[in-house]
Amino acid sequence: MITKELLDPESIVIVGASNDTSKPGGKVLYNILKNNFAGKIFGVNPKEREVQGVPCFANCNLIPEVSLAIIAIPANQVEAVMRILAYEKKCKAFILFSAGFSETGAEGKCLEKRCVKIVNDVGGTLVGPNCIGVITGTYKGVFAGPIPAYDPKGCDCVSASGATMVYILEMAIPRGLKFRDIFSVGNSAQVGVEDVLQYWDETFDEKRSSKIKLLYMEQITDPKRFLKHARSLVNKGCRIAAIKSGNTEAGSRAVSSHTGALAGSNSAVSALFRKAGIIRCYSRVELVYVAAIFTIPPLKGDRIAVITHAGGPGVMLTDILVKNGMKVPQLQGDKAAMLLSKLYPGSTVSNPIDFLATGTAEQLGEILDAVENDFEEIDAAVVVFGTTGMWSVDDVYMLLHEKMRTSRKPIFPILPSAIQAAEEVSHFQSMGHVNFTDEVSFGYVLSRVNKMKPPFPEAVLPKIQQAKAIEIIDQSPKGYLQPGQVFELLQSAGIATVAQAVVTSKEEALLSANELGFPLVLKVSGILHKSDSGGVVPGITSFQLLETVFEKLIAMPGANGVIMQQQLTGSEIYVGAKAEDKFGHQVLCGLGGIFIEVFKDISSGLAPVGRDEAISMIRHLRSYPLIKGIRGKEGVNEELIVDAILKISALLQMVPEITEMDINPFIGNSTSLIAVDARICIS
Repeated sequence: MITKELLDPESIVIVGASNDTSKPGGKVLYNILKNNFAGKIFGVNPKEREVQGVPCFANCNLIPEVSLAIIAIPANQVEAVMRILAYEKKCKAFILFSAGFSETGAEGKCLEKRCVKIVNDVGGTLVGPNCIGVITGTYKGVFAGPIPAYDPKGCDCVSASGATMVYILEMAIPRGLKFRDIFSVGNSAQVGVEDVLQYWDETFDEKRSSKIKLLYMEQITDPKRFLKHARSLVNKGCRIAAIKSGNTEAGSRAVSSHTGALAGSNSAVSALFRKAGIIRCYSRVELVYVAAIFTIPPLKGDRIAVITHAGGPGVMLTDILVKNGMKVPQLQGDKAAMLLSKLYPGSTVSNPIDFLATGTAEQLGEILDAVENDFEEIDAAVVVFGTTGMWSVDDVYMLLHEKMRTSRKPIFPILPSAIQAAEEVSHFQSMGHVNFTDEVSFGYVLSRVNKMKPPFPEAVLPKIQQAKAIEIIDQSPKGYLQPGQVFELLQSAGIATVAQAVVTSKEEALLSANELGFPLVLKVSGILHKSDSGGVVPGITSFQLLETVFEKLIAMPGANGVIMQQQLTGSEIYVGAKAEDKFGHQVLCGLGGIFIEVFKDISSGLAPVGRDEAISMIRHLRSYPLIKGIRGKEGVNEELIVDAILKISALLQMVPEITEMDINPFIGNSTSLIAVDARICIS
């Protein structure tokens, strides 16, 4: 719960206030005073009677009632202080800078829980511990900088790491990015990223709220709540970019030591972000560039005019755009010739448009006017313009300002001369603009942003035979189901399975062959990785061969039977599922056989997977052209794959005991999709 007292306090006490601004308690007081907090401010420090001009008390018993407490004292003193503030001084909001809590081990975790209970007892809010603070429109309660000017339409930002928040601001402010509310949640003892998202969602106002949200996370404690509020915000018109760190085993160890958090599954996080319509970033540079692109009206297509007075950057930008799926259309014809006639000899307008190092602001204006009015094959312009330092480029940046303000088509400025044109860039930013400094980073990020899809709608799933599915699970021990039970469970979800029999004797095998018909595939039962051990033999076309192969398979160590199946023809399709802690189930799909085992060509979604998400999963496979059919080879009916994914998703919702499912392969063609091999593990 985020209280009014945290966002708009009438009074603030700094516990650990100091005249020394190199200490957190001194720096936060300095920042609050410097930025003109209008309410009452008190300090608590037994060695002082006045700090930085505000009254200071020896202990918390002596202060008046207070709205917000910012605490910067050793961890072993915090609990007693919080009891006085919460129970006696009616304090409803706490920002706890102190370290030494859950990130240090069991004892610190117990202390942290006791502090949270105190705050919960009075219906308050606790931010931290182990954080750098909070910035709202009322006060700047942080001890680490830089401190951005508050902009009601700037980016909202929440970070689990105080240092990372500082470094994000260091990267963002010089690029003209503006900020609104900032939350550093540290250990997230009570308030975490999900709580801040919920607050942003539930208080969203179309006219007053920021529409750009930036997140840095080291854990996702409640993925369902995260999805609910992130998807809601995006559907309301917000754009969200997020970093989730701790994606490897080594990274997870670092996260645990820093915030007491555990890392989730990397692929599950990516699936969650796609479901919510969030751009996932992997660095501060990427996060800031995405946020800056968010401040410019979105593209209505993918066709870019690259405009530069320096050939190299234009070529590099063109390369990265095209490599990542954007288009840089060639410009030709009478209108292109007319534009070229207005530029210096040696210029080129074929795209990239290079108007030379000697190009003028007037010529850039002619180019931008032509892009706006003459070339319908262009959706946006990127202007790369720096300086050698030999002359001012202020006239160019003023022209950019005017054109960005009036153009229908988005214009993205890349201004690489951060040193030699520092004054001009600063002036450009003061007029409300962002700028980018590296064309390759920009091109990569623009491509990703332009590909981003809106949130997937809530899934509408087919009905399955729920009673039958539950009966199968209830009658089965934990672990891998028997082959017959696997197919029964799939059939309860309406998934077509190949005709098969499980036999334990040669006589049963011969009888089953009469019923199934040749050709057959024989598979050993009881061994998990059948193919790796030579336990799958296709092409059984006679009783004599059947007997020979049966004897070989039944004699394998660990075998408890032989599975006999009709041999089908078609392409191999893989669909699987895996339970992820807190996230529910991931559903995966791809081509079977070599594509999954060697190329790892897999798409994933987070259950429940709806129709739109299933289609997206299939079409994002590198092997999708093979599914469609290529060079005369019959493809696989895409609708049948979608249907299978939806049915499996429904089964997972009804039978959460499934921890792992592997249908590899389905055999598919233009008219059918039939499961021929599967394993399911339950717990």
